[in-house]
Amino acid sequence: MALPEWELWACALAIERQYGDDAPRHIAERISALAIAGDEAGVETWKAIANRYDQLSPDHGGTV
Repeated sequence: MALPEWELWACALAIERQYGDDAPRHIAERISALAIAGDEAGVETWKAIANRYDQLSPDHGGTV
């Protein structure tokens, strides 16, 4: 089940606050771990979160 739009944004904001400058690395690590585990739905969810994270600030400039 896909997350609603507001939850994707909430996740992106929480990751930004929790990980700061390390957020892009954290997102990439989560996507990688889920891909290795074969969790396609998880990968798609984290890619959607990454997309929202990238839109939070022009300074982020593409994590995935």
